[in-house]
Amino acid sequence: MTGKPHTELSYASGVADRPLLGRTIGADLARTIARCGDREALVDVAAGRRWTYAELGRAVDEVALGLLAKGVGKGDRVGIWAPNCAEWVLVQYATAKIGAILVNVNPAYRVHELAYVLKQAGVAVLVSAVAHRSSDYRRMIEQVRADCPALRDVVYLGDPTWGGLLAAGAAVPQTRLAECERTLTADDPVNIQYTSGTTGFPKGATLSHHNILNNGYWVAETLGYTEHDRVCLPVPFYHCFGMVMGNLGITSHGGCIVIPAPAFDPAATLRAVQDERCTALYGVPTMFIAELDLPDFAAYDLSTLRTGIMAGSPCPEEVMKRVMSQMHMTEVAICYGMTETSPVSTQTRRDDDLEHRTATVGRVLPHIEVKVVDPQTGVTVPRGTPGELCTRGYSVMLGYWEDPERTAEVIDRARWMHTGDLAVMNGDGYVRIVGRIKDMIIRGGENVYPREIEEFLYSHPKIADVQVVGVPDEKYGEEIAACVILRDPEATLTRDELARYCRSRLAHYKVPRYLEITDAFPMTVSGKVRKVELRERLAAKLRGPARQADSGAAAGPARTGR
Repeated sequence: MTGKPHTELSYASGVADRPLLGRTIGADLARTIARCGDREALVDVAAGRRWTYAELGRAVDEVALGLLAKGVGKGDRVGIWAPNCAEWVLVQYATAKIGAILVNVNPAYRVHELAYVLKQAGVAVLVSAVAHRSSDYRRMIEQVRADCPALRDVVYLGDPTWGGLLAAGAAVPQTRLAECERTLTADDPVNIQYTSGTTGFPKGATLSHHNILNNGYWVAETLGYTEHDRVCLPVPFYHCFGMVMGNLGITSHGGCIVIPAPAFDPAATLRAVQDERCTALYGVPTMFIAELDLPDFAAYDLSTLRTGIMAGSPCPEEVMKRVMSQMHMTEVAICYGMTETSPVSTQTRRDDDLEHRTATVGRVLPHIEVKVVDPQTGVTVPRGTPGELCTRGYSVMLGYWEDPERTAEVIDRARWMHTGDLAVMNGDGYVRIVGRIKDMIIRGGENVYPREIEEFLYSHPKIADVQVVGVPDEKYGEEIAACVILRDPEATLTRDELARYCRSRLAHYKVPRYLEITDAFPMTVSGKVRKVELRERLAAKLRGPARQADSGAAAGPARTGR
């Protein structure tokens, strides 16, 4: 403690003037259809198709009946492996309506990962694209089927098997849907999302109707959504960002889901915002940077935008300024969370100032608790003190699918989810993420938080994007490396130049020892930078004999590609 007798602890609970939703996803969609049947619900821009809520309800029922015809029942796992498209949305709501558990399969998975997920989740029916980008999904599925004994059927989008699913459903009485829904509760599992672990195989976060319906609802409620909002979703549906914060948040308020393209395309995204008169836009910071950097950015009419969500990684202040001014997103929110918490725990508010939108990840959402604890003792630390962020409430997952041991590693006996993120809770209850426990750099006994250095380096006029990582060092244990993407690819930046810039504002031990100039960062499909890969790549370079022998070379910049 600080010696003050009444130091406030880093704990906050979200106050709400309304209770949580106690219904299933299917029941919630039915309520919206009854209220907004004639309003537009879904637009698939690339396919040139659109549905009102009444039409969406009928389309969802068709798919649900088709799955019943395939023998899918309550608790059965239905996988979906496809980029963003209308059918993804239909399968999401159809599985929820009959009590099946939707298993999201990352579009970037290769054969090894695909086989693991299908087998570990026991997927019975897989709905899949035929191909995506350079991936031949049909071929990969055939390669793994023999190793997945539970997989009895594969339905391909844009293939006769999809039409066959719908045709089979036409023979099933509509009354079967009502019979299914009467057996469901809001606490039933409805979704398994595999988290991209940095070591070992991914873990299947198992989420209930109650988890994700409420989280989508309260995120959208905090954004002020109504039936008049039209939300552009270039973020992937296989992740909570797209299917929870996006789809469920939108349909629970009667808004319209706008799919700009199967995968992120900055020009297609802005074109969809313009042509569909969208009021909100989602993305990770790198997506917004790509949109703002389009040569013809000024030609798009984005005047209908007012809000949206930026999440997934820290938002540079200059990017936020441009999003708010040049994209008209004056009410844009920063959201923080993780798949295991459905996903959002904290969110900025519509009237927050620039500092709160860029220096924090907001404050706790309604009906959720958060605290910051000492990672070693578990004791809640005073506000203003770094520690591990924990969250508790309706949003915490049921557990990892059939993996109680790994579940117990992150959810304690009091049902607190330990995020692994280092955070500071300010006096006003707003939370700052200062890094991952595993990303924190310990240099000569000093704790260094990469986020602080990254935020400072974003102010350098030559730097467009930056990631800071720790690399092994014999003297200090770890040294600091800055991986930089330059605004002008033809420009130069030396390590000495960078060091001079840093020394005026940063303590000496925070000044990067190494500089890496790169064209792109290694990314996950959901747009997060793979810092583990960056660290490994730099560590391997620094082990080279030439770099070890020549300290000047080790300190200088190197230019690499992806």
